[in-house]
Amino acid sequence: MQIQDLPYPDPGVPDARSGPRFLWWLGRNQLGGQLRALAWGLLHFSSVSALPFCVGLAVQAVVDRSGTRLALSGGLLALACAGNALGDTFLHRAAVTNWITAAARVQQLLARRTAQLGSALTRRVAAGEVVAVSTADVEKIGWFVEAVSRFTAAAVTILLVVVALLVYQPALGVVVAAGLPVLALAVLPLLPRATRRADVQREKAGRATELASDTVAGLRVLRGIGGEELFLERYRRASQEVRQAAVRSARMWSLLSAIQVLLPGLLLIAVVWYGVHLARAGRITVGELVTVYSSVMVLTYPLRHFEEIAMAYSFSRPSATRAARVLSLERTSTGGIPAAERPAADRIPAEERTATERNRAPVAAGTGSTPDVGPTAEAEPVPEAERTPDADLPAVQRGTPRAPGGDLYDPVTGLLVPDGSLSAVVCGDPDAAGRLAERLGGHPEEPGPSVLLGGVPLDELPLELARTAVLVQDKDPVLLSGSLRELLDVPASGDVTAEAALAAAQCGDVLAALEQASPLAEDPMDARITERGRSLSGGQRQRLALARSLITDPEVLVLDEPTSAVDSHTEARIARGLRELREGRTTVVFTSSPLVLERADRVVLLHEGRVAAIGTHRDLVRTDARYRSVVTRETDEERAAGDGERALPGEQRASDGVPDHGGSLPSALEELEEIEETA
Repeated sequence: MQIQDLPYPDPGVPDARSGPRFLWWLGRNQLGGQLRALAWGLLHFSSVSALPFCVGLAVQAVVDRSGTRLALSGGLLALACAGNALGDTFLHRAAVTNWITAAARVQQLLARRTAQLGSALTRRVAAGEVVAVSTADVEKIGWFVEAVSRFTAAAVTILLVVVALLVYQPALGVVVAAGLPVLALAVLPLLPRATRRADVQREKAGRATELASDTVAGLRVLRGIGGEELFLERYRRASQEVRQAAVRSARMWSLLSAIQVLLPGLLLIAVVWYGVHLARAGRITVGELVTVYSSVMVLTYPLRHFEEIAMAYSFSRPSATRAARVLSLERTSTGGIPAAERPAADRIPAEERTATERNRAPVAAGTGSTPDVGPTAEAEPVPEAERTPDADLPAVQRGTPRAPGGDLYDPVTGLLVPDGSLSAVVCGDPDAAGRLAERLGGHPEEPGPSVLLGGVPLDELPLELARTAVLVQDKDPVLLSGSLRELLDVPASGDVTAEAALAAAQCGDVLAALEQASPLAEDPMDARITERGRSLSGGQRQRLALARSLITDPEVLVLDEPTSAVDSHTEARIARGLRELREGRTTVVFTSSPLVLERADRVVLLHEGRVAAIGTHRDLVRTDARYRSVVTRETDEERAAGDGERALPGEQRASDGVPDHGGSLPSALEELEEIEETA
């Protein structure tokens, strides 16, 4: 794999059982690049190590006054220099290629895992941790992959030089052979402490980064309450802790570097002292002494790679462990159990099916009828003449995969959303509503029965197909920086234009604000949006996110509190636009706003994790106290007083001065409708 061939068509399936196993898997997948780097490294280090032998031959030729051997030594020296230059150049090229391709593979693996997990990722791993893994940790892992080939070439070269010295001059070769292992292994006892200090530094740096990110994200709120100095002081303390940890880590690594300089120097002194003693005794020649001395001096260069590989592994092992932890995360599902073997909770029981099929009839006046096709309804048999070879296969297993259609059913709560309807879900617990919204989109937090779409479990569909079929917009959607045109450039059916989606989401004032903030943009669609839309208000961000979701035009659209940050007049218009634009499409809205609930075909009340009531908004307000308390924010005292008031005869209520509207909220809703129409 070369850099120009990136990205990988398939980065592979990593061994994420541990950090070292992940590094080993990564190295095996880089085997071709490692072998190339090893070959060039051997050429480079061998050429460097051959220089002392050439110099020794030249010195001895001068002593012996041999011009032929001097010329031969010069030729060998030129050849070694050429090999050194060529090997160093291509070693650097191959090593950097290994670094970049390994880092790219890890980033692709992390991106793929992030896409598979979706919003569940940040619930299991902190967002700052994910950012750190995909940036700094990826760089450290790539560094280790790059250093492995250089270290291997250096180790092989040192072994060859020691063997050559033993053959060339056994007396001095024994000293070198005994001293080099001490040099190579001297730093090992200090590595665990250095690694721990590096881990502490990285952990504190991650906390400081997360604190800075949170501070920037909430800067507008902090300024509103005067909390900038408080958080600034917290960041100062965190950054000082990072500095102190970095200094302690640097001290340890400087000690390791000092040892790598000191010990080779001591070995060199020992070799020179013993070599001079042998030369004076006439046991070795001057040229042999120069050769051995130069060889030991040159060996300090490949020995540095022992320190580098130790540092690279110490830094990359915890980074690989963190990356493996992210890559080992799996989507929670039923584990791929066939539908026929699933627990009964995965299929709509007969008694629930009867009740839900009754509720499929239109419940709001003026709405069209809903087709009576439930998740378990039997399809009409296909005539034999019209049958295709794959007609007996599920739709997702036939030649052209397509998203299944039909009702959306959650066996955990008993929620059934008829196909083509606008259904509103009211839940007193916002966290429970968020979890249900994620489960409807096929992203459950915990393993359990899968949501059924048209009778097909979502976790049995290919991931891309499931996400095409069901789109979930959470209550805090993220806007990426860029132009408005880029923001709305999302995978879509093509049936909904950007203009229609923006109009339905009531984004007219948002376009005007963006156009005013970008005077150089000739078209409002080219106006720039800052990171996370921080230059916009909460309501403006919410409406742009809604427009983006509407453009995709999925089979099923799940919206979690899509109008919580807008005023009532805008909310009423959004509810009307959403109703009109999604006509004939399945839409689920988690909300407690009467203005949105009034537009829904059916309203479902969830209580203690199960469906408690189904009907229209007005009917449920009159008949269900639990629903009324959620929608109207009624207290226990108000509910008791209201129940007592509703128990009085109509004449008595009128005589007490209380208008007989059969409940106060429907009357208020009628007044709101009149205001909306006039607006």
